[in-house]
Amino acid sequence: MTNGILILDFGSQYNQLIARRVREFGVYAEILPFNASLDEIKQHQPKGIILSGGPSSVFGEDAHLVEKELFELGIPVLGICYGMQLTAHLLGGEVKKGQKGEYGKAELKVLNSNKLLYGFSESSTVWMSHFDEVFQVPEGFEISGKSESVIAAMADESRKLYAVQFHPEVSHSEYGTQLLRNFVFDICEAEENWALSDFIEVEVARIKEKVGNQKVILGLSGGVDSSVAAVLIHKAIGDQLTCIFVDTGLLRKDEGVKVMENYGKHFHMNIKLVDAREQFLSKLKGISDPEEKRKIIGREFVEVFNQEALAFEDANFLAQGTIYPDVIESQSVKGPSATIKSHHNVGGLPEEMKLQLLEPLRELFKDEVRKVGVKLGIPKELVYRHPFPGPGLGIRVLGEVDEEKVRILQEADAIFIEELYKNNLYDEVSQAFVVLLPVKSVGVMGDERTYEYTAVVRSANTIDFMTATWSRLPYEFLDKVSSRIINEVKGINRVAYDISSKPPATIEWE
Repeated sequence: MTNGILILDFGSQYNQLIARRVREFGVYAEILPFNASLDEIKQHQPKGIILSGGPSSVFGEDAHLVEKELFELGIPVLGICYGMQLTAHLLGGEVKKGQKGEYGKAELKVLNSNKLLYGFSESSTVWMSHFDEVFQVPEGFEISGKSESVIAAMADESRKLYAVQFHPEVSHSEYGTQLLRNFVFDICEAEENWALSDFIEVEVARIKEKVGNQKVILGLSGGVDSSVAAVLIHKAIGDQLTCIFVDTGLLRKDEGVKVMENYGKHFHMNIKLVDAREQFLSKLKGISDPEEKRKIIGREFVEVFNQEALAFEDANFLAQGTIYPDVIESQSVKGPSATIKSHHNVGGLPEEMKLQLLEPLRELFKDEVRKVGVKLGIPKELVYRHPFPGPGLGIRVLGEVDEEKVRILQEADAIFIEELYKNNLYDEVSQAFVVLLPVKSVGVMGDERTYEYTAVVRSANTIDFMTATWSRLPYEFLDKVSSRIINEVKGINRVAYDISSKPPATIEWE
């Protein structure tokens, strides 16, 4: 799609948020690597370009730079954080290494109002995250805002070049949404051209063109992402799609029964059940490292699908429910976003995989995926089901995984989810699950001493899964959950509640 807003990715963990904010305005936003060529940028015919933040420094040997000609295309540019430092550096300003950096909430004082800062109060709260700083703005720019420590905003309105040191895309910046809206509509004069109904139509056509008469295999886990991907692809190519439900032995309790009923019977999809429990658990024996577990599970998935593909001689595609947060968290800083962990869904796919990847949702955020699912006719209770990682309970059983630990965790997790539904709390939280720790502690049940595992209840609230806060669940509810797990699940005698937010923690433990 052309005539949207291009975001050049310099490695910020917030860059996807910029795209999401722009899309919320009804304007298409797309992300390209910072080193995309000028020709590639021109092909997109962007109405505006945003330079994201990032962990790099303009002084580094491997600094992430852009061609100076980018600022001469006549296209409005907004630099954010590192994007501001880069703009100043390339256009003749002066950037200095910071002495102590500036992180978290700061006060922005507007010195000169302009189109970008229209509607701002003289003083407002913004979110900073930087070490280097702009010391002298380039010729033609004026300082439009300062924080206590640094030049916080600059503008060359005649060339429609703007930059801010803070992050307007995060909710902590008081007028952040207003700033982005000013840039998109008042400065770039972009038109509303993005709607999820259009996405479905365009993506169905794209899938038809890409797949042709060939067959597609999709790993259907029952989670939101893979389910929406399956229904979308089925809408495009019908029975050319075969969904393969692999029982890895690492899934939720009774997951197989629910998947076959919900998608086999309701949507009339071709679903093949593959029992690979022994295969996965045997490969995980003795493995404790979480990255290694992810990779093993990913490799086993590839093996299973390669084996199943033999039954479909013309099957060329492996479809997955990859979404935007998966993409950003699995790219390396040189690719360019900093790695947090291997891909939730795939655990790192080897290059020699025989099937081509089909990922129709990789440009969507979780809330967009859910909206697409509803538009496709998937029942709301399925669409708004909490996320479940591709490696499954393999990364929720901390340390070494075995059949008994998985059974214990399945039972505990089922109780927690059941209680959330019973108390009308399930839809109030974004993701909830139980983690089994490789830690045993002493307990007393009846008159007997016990020495059993510790379970951790985890519940998080988030809009975009890039940042999250722990859920403030009622004490009475947590008491009931803890009591039921300890009394009903053999193997657990202690329950803790995780009160960590993201960042600094991640939502998953591994």
